[in-house]
Amino acid sequence: MRGTGTPQSWFVHRLQRLRTSSGSPTQAQLLAYDENKVLTRSSLSDLLAGKFTKPPPWERVSAYVTACVRAAHAGRIDLSSEEELARLRGDHATLTDLFETAVTQARAPQTRTSSPRPRPATYRLPPRNTNFTGREATLRELRQRLTSDRDGGMQVVHGLGGVGKTQLAVEYAYLFRPEYRFVAFVDAEDPDLVASQFASLARELGLAEVNSEQVIPRVYGELMDQGPWLIIFDNGERPGPLVDALPSGDLGSNGHVIVTTRLRGWSSRAGVIDLDVFSRRESVELLARRVCGMTTVVADRIAEHLGDLPLALEQAAGYMDYNQTAPEDYLALVTSRLEDMIALGELPDRPTVVVATLWQLGVRRLEIERPQARRLLELCALLAPEPIPLGLFSAGTEPLVAAAADPVAWDTTVGALAGLGFARRGPSSLLLHRLVQAAIRAAMPDGARTDARVRLCRALLAAVPHDIHGDPDARSRWQELLPHTLVVTKDEPPAECAGEMATLLRLASVFLLSIGNHTVALPLCERAFAIDASLGQRDAEIGFDLITLAQIHRDRGAPERARPMAERALSLHESCLPTDSPAIATDLATLARIRHLLGDHEAAVPLAERALRIDEAAYGPDDPYVSFDLMALAGIHLDLDDHAVAVPLISRALRIREASYAPDHLYIGYALLLKARAVHALNDPTAAELARRGALILSTRLGKTHPKTEDAFALVNRLQKHDSYYQELGEAVAAGNLATTFTGRRPDH
Repeated sequence: MRGTGTPQSWFVHRLQRLRTSSGSPTQAQLLAYDENKVLTRSSLSDLLAGKFTKPPPWERVSAYVTACVRAAHAGRIDLSSEEELARLRGDHATLTDLFETAVTQARAPQTRTSSPRPRPATYRLPPRNTNFTGREATLRELRQRLTSDRDGGMQVVHGLGGVGKTQLAVEYAYLFRPEYRFVAFVDAEDPDLVASQFASLARELGLAEVNSEQVIPRVYGELMDQGPWLIIFDNGERPGPLVDALPSGDLGSNGHVIVTTRLRGWSSRAGVIDLDVFSRRESVELLARRVCGMTTVVADRIAEHLGDLPLALEQAAGYMDYNQTAPEDYLALVTSRLEDMIALGELPDRPTVVVATLWQLGVRRLEIERPQARRLLELCALLAPEPIPLGLFSAGTEPLVAAAADPVAWDTTVGALAGLGFARRGPSSLLLHRLVQAAIRAAMPDGARTDARVRLCRALLAAVPHDIHGDPDARSRWQELLPHTLVVTKDEPPAECAGEMATLLRLASVFLLSIGNHTVALPLCERAFAIDASLGQRDAEIGFDLITLAQIHRDRGAPERARPMAERALSLHESCLPTDSPAIATDLATLARIRHLLGDHEAAVPLAERALRIDEAAYGPDDPYVSFDLMALAGIHLDLDDHAVAVPLISRALRIREASYAPDHLYIGYALLLKARAVHALNDPTAAELARRGALILSTRLGKTHPKTEDAFALVNRLQKHDSYYQELGEAVAAGNLATTFTGRRPDH
């Protein structure tokens, strides 16, 4: 029974009155002032709801009373204890004793110590975060802006959810608390509840009962007489819903306002500080300080997986502390199970806040206001944490998002993700934090996730360049889309797009091969081959997979492994494609290179010549694909010591490539190096300069430590030494000793 007059209702009434008289401390504040850790969030809720039996749980009541009084004392709020005690006399001596003891304990230190300057009064200011890390420059900037006449005393701290906006504002309040006479913290997430907080604030300022329409201006009027003061509006909306709660006019030096928000749209109302994630140094510092046994290396890798998001780092530290998980074990978990781990671990002052649910409110808002933006967000969540080209969503015959068909609808759809803090928008791209993506993915039903993967796979297949060797823009477009391709194709393909995924994997492999990244190219092409082989009736596609695998193994220095793959690819294509198909020319040219690497030069020549004839007939004499056949044929003649035959073939290939590709393209570098070898054998003094130009291109595109770059500079050194030796000792001696030095390992492109 909990009717009027019951012990439960009486205690609920008394406890709620006590809570109000202590300035309505938050649960976090009460927990912080409960030194013996008797209270929990659920027990606090039970106390205020009267969920106890007769007699009341005195230990928790005592802890609650003490926490309320301490909260009031910390904020210098007068509880009028004598009057309150008088009301409690009678049949409730136990609660009276608890209250009287708590007041005595809380106020006793004040009589024993003196401070040169009284602490400012505070309203609902959360406890200080003892683990606050970094942000020194931002705190200085915030202080400078607030005290600058130009900025008018109001600043907005904008940033991604979990980036530490609230913690920054609270740290500022404690750091500069001696500069203020009054500090207030207002929860602004729901604008409809701001007025009631101002009503409570009015009582704290000693104002008489004020009607709801006048309470906010009356509070500001009172504060102006008691300045300087600071009000923090935490997690605010856009300026519109909060306009009545914000001060009007120039605050000058009398008062300061800080608004924390995830939303854009504040620049016309106040100065805006964009708060980014931690620097890696700050992330490592936090983890090393919080977690026993944490090394710099492991902290760095954990921070990378968590995207340096402060909330996620605190959550990770809490998880490792509570579960006594070794840092190396946590790293393994967050590497393989990121979507699960962002829901685990809690913060001491905010146990219900986790990364997994951080953006749920915003997602629900999108669902109601802009469902197309919600669809776009889910698609972006399945891509890489890299800039996402907006053109991807309109690629193919059917746009991924219906709004992409209309410029205005599309601009507002993309803008909704940027405006609500889900993404950063570039001129033609969106960038989502990896943990935003992980949280959205974790909330997606399996069916929706599969459907999105199918649609993304098809969109990527339509967007990536298929003519990787012939398209001059292929490299830049692939570099932009490759991270997203790797993410979408990472898991087993849905049945609806298995064939398309195999093609996408192979194309990615061909691109990686073209830039010399064999290590990543090989497993991608092996997966493409496995998928195509499992589907059946895909002989042509299997042939394409095999010839790409053959090229990879050839470039990795395993021509004996590449040969059967190339021969099988040629056989498959000759059985299902026309005899003059350019695909057969690719097989022939690849097999020719392999045969000549194996020393079978005589057999390689007719293969390369047949490939050249097919491509010249299909594409014309000046097509980039013809240059590959010319290079293959020239390489064979070079190893046959037919230098006079090889040089014009290479020169023609170089002219085609210089007309088709950018000056620093890898294919031009390969042609320059091969020509240097050829003309050197004919005693041409330009050989060293040709090799130097080619080596510089490889160094730029592949890196200085790539084996092909090292081979190229080795050739340059040999040719330069040869020229010097030739000048000193004469042409005859030098030409005989160095002509075949580089034939064992050469670029054969």
